[in-house]
Amino acid sequence: MRLLKEADADFTYREYTKEPLTADEVRTTLAMLGVSPRDVLRKNDKAYKALSWIGDEDDDTIIGRMADHPTLLQRPIAIKDGKAALGRPASNILQLLD
Repeated sequence: MRLLKEADADFTYREYTKEPLTADEVRTTLAMLGVSPRDVLRKNDKAYKALSWIGDEDDDTIIGRMADHPTLLQRPIAIKDGKAALGRPASNILQLLD
């Protein structure tokens, strides 16, 4: 957020733990990012470790788990005008502002 404030960007912050993305929103966001659920899955998260993973889960299963356990999804993710950027590194988000 600091980077966006420094760029004087107009933005709305969504607290993902209080207002998690639905499975449909996760799916839409992944499409905007152009990545698969596995590409943004946080395997070092405690929710990942607590769930039973067999290693060959399909995309719908992973997306459902991301909706149920929002900490599984890498963040921050910025969305603007139908495009999205993963903020790792944070400078990726600035590309949406251009």
